[in-house]
Amino acid sequence: MSKKYILALVILIAVGVGIGIWALSFSPTSGPPQSNNSTQYTDPSWTFPPESEPAILLPDFRPVVAEVIPSVVSVTTETVISSFFGESTEYVAGSGILIDDKGYIVTNEHVVESAQSIYVELADGRTSSANIVGTDPLSDLAVIRIDATDLPHACWGDSGSLSLGEWVLAIGNALEKGIGVTQGIVSSLNVSVTSEGNTLFGLIQTTAALNPGNSGGPLVNMSGEVIGITSVKIVASGVEGIGFAISSDEAKPIILDLIRYGRVTYPWLGVLAQTVNPLLAASENLSVDKGALILTVVADSPADTAGLREDDIIIRFADKEISNVVDLVQAIRASEIGEEVEIEFVRGEDIETTSARLVERPAS
Repeated sequence: MSKKYILALVILIAVGVGIGIWALSFSPTSGPPQSNNSTQYTDPSWTFPPESEPAILLPDFRPVVAEVIPSVVSVTTETVISSFFGESTEYVAGSGILIDDKGYIVTNEHVVESAQSIYVELADGRTSSANIVGTDPLSDLAVIRIDATDLPHACWGDSGSLSLGEWVLAIGNALEKGIGVTQGIVSSLNVSVTSEGNTLFGLIQTTAALNPGNSGGPLVNMSGEVIGITSVKIVASGVEGIGFAISSDEAKPIILDLIRYGRVTYPWLGVLAQTVNPLLAASENLSVDKGALILTVVADSPADTAGLREDDIIIRFADKEISNVVDLVQAIRASEIGEEVEIEFVRGEDIETTSARLVERPAS
């Protein structure tokens, strides 16, 4: 056998062996390489789950807006300011809500505070001067009145029926751009907020965007009912999307007093107090960790006459347990002028009881 023949035979055998190995490795019956234990995760009968229910769509706000917006007004005030450089005129823009067909409009006290002239623009374009009926700085509410006819007015709602997550609309003269609308939800109820040294109680917290000019406008539910008067917005680093409205239930008796008498009267005890909490109790070695710690007793006030002193801690007022200053203020405001109330307080480590006859809060 020649060398060429032997060499060709060796090559043929080698190629054949290679082809055989390749065919064995990639034969259709063997399939692709598999990872260990892969079959335990498979399910030959798997299918896509049935389609879920369609997503709940946002409510249609247009009917609500169409119902409420005719009763919302823009409020502009003029105040002449005197200074070393002479006189200048300051303009403040806000909002209001017509509450009857006689021209009564609810707005915020801080909108009309110190105003020398007040102008109102109705949704239909009519403008009118307005007069102050009454203001109440403690609640930041005011009532003004215009002389006009054929006035649409809002429907007053029950804020006590609100639930967290409920849709609400804020309507007002935001940024002095005319009446506009923002939507949000109720994010918290019965909130207390201190602004410029005054604490507002029973507020509705909402995610509806509020901007300068919204003050005094309505917060309405999806039935088109006024359940709040927008009042305060927190503007601080890291805080977004938080606005507040005075609840309709808190506002209603105040508005009644302003329209009937031109002012609001509050019962008065005559103390300045601080909330007691566990941290304060530990640092001051107090015998209780909740209540209202008296810092100052006004001379000749009902508290003074009742024998209350500085450092006493009020823990019960009438039939209401007092855990903080908010509880105390709300308990006093829920009482009547001239009413004698029983007060339970802690002095040192002793629990004592006294009574005080409340009087009208002084104007100052």
